[in-house]
Amino acid sequence: MTELLDHYDVVIIGGAVMGSSTAYWLTESPDFDGTILVIEPDPTYEKSSTTLSAASIRHQFSNPVNIALSQFGTEFVKDFAARVEVDGDAPSLGFRETGYMFCATDAGLPALRRNVEIQQSCGADIQLHTPAEVADRFPYLNVDDLAGCSFGNTGEGTLDAYSLLMGFRQRARHNGAVYCTDRAVGLGIDQERITTVELASGRKIGCTEVVNAAGPRAQRIARLAGLQLPVEPRKRTIFVFHCRTPIEARFPLTIDITGVHFRTDPPHYVAGGVPKPDTEVGDDDFAVARDEWEDQVWPALANRVPVFEEVGLKRAWAGHYAYNTLDQNAVIGRAAEVPNFIFANGFSGHGLQQSAGVGRGVSELIIHGNYQTLDLNPLGPDRIGRNEPFLESAII
Repeated sequence: MTELLDHYDVVIIGGAVMGSSTAYWLTESPDFDGTILVIEPDPTYEKSSTTLSAASIRHQFSNPVNIALSQFGTEFVKDFAARVEVDGDAPSLGFRETGYMFCATDAGLPALRRNVEIQQSCGADIQLHTPAEVADRFPYLNVDDLAGCSFGNTGEGTLDAYSLLMGFRQRARHNGAVYCTDRAVGLGIDQERITTVELASGRKIGCTEVVNAAGPRAQRIARLAGLQLPVEPRKRTIFVFHCRTPIEARFPLTIDITGVHFRTDPPHYVAGGVPKPDTEVGDDDFAVARDEWEDQVWPALANRVPVFEEVGLKRAWAGHYAYNTLDQNAVIGRAAEVPNFIFANGFSGHGLQQSAGVGRGVSELIIHGNYQTLDLNPLGPDRIGRNEPFLESAII
């Protein structure tokens, strides 16, 4: 029999970047004086989607809410040390503003042009370039089969994912949030509200609000509340390689027409792609897809960058997307059926860069009952029951 030991105003299930961002924003607000418990089964974060990600940020999305979230993410990153420091100490993000570049053929150019128009209307510093302009600016690229490329001049680049997480976590704990090494295995519900969170250790935690920030395991947590969530783990393998002929040029994170993406990670390079087929995997499956390198990634690299004909694979690792099968977009907001259960799930690969904005938004829902800054209502969970996708086409 479990024993009710503690009560917290907010229990956050999942302590990686999304859960820790939410804890950070709650504890930073002068309008919140409640207690917070963050439940995280692995305090090393060795297998979290956060630390196994490609660790980058972009503004090149197809809908304004995602653009705005990532624009705020860049703003936060640039002021990171001041926002998260504790006793004068803050992790270094190593943000490199190298940009993103999306490549398109004739068939893909109209969609790319529409996306750029939306991005520019939102104030993003994105330009559409002709193949000749691309070849002039990035002479290492083969542009023979391209009709155009979009490029982010400012605000996009790469960073240290673990340091971002540690910054949120360090400041949240300093402000009073409690972190618990355990796993949520049950939710007690009374009159359509969650009243307790049961842990694998046998503890039972009383609660006023629950935030699902469980990443690829989010569907499992939603089911504990009797809720449906179309989010599943999808594997993504990251490959680190070296090239015999170094490229002496500014090198944006480039998304090829094949879906393969690559960037510099001095003194090496990093690449990945979408596996074929792209299907659900076990949330404990971190086996590296070695055949993906030979069959998919390296051929695309060699075609797009001729000097990548001669490369050597240094190492590789696999992580998970929390993939929303409905529309590849985040699910954020209160569950209508269980109003004190809040989703922060299904980011389909862009959660790290949007964590600052999402954590802020979730904290606003808890403190004020509505969004105070960015309107995240288009990402609400009500669209799941209606089976009405809110599509994001610029998924990598």
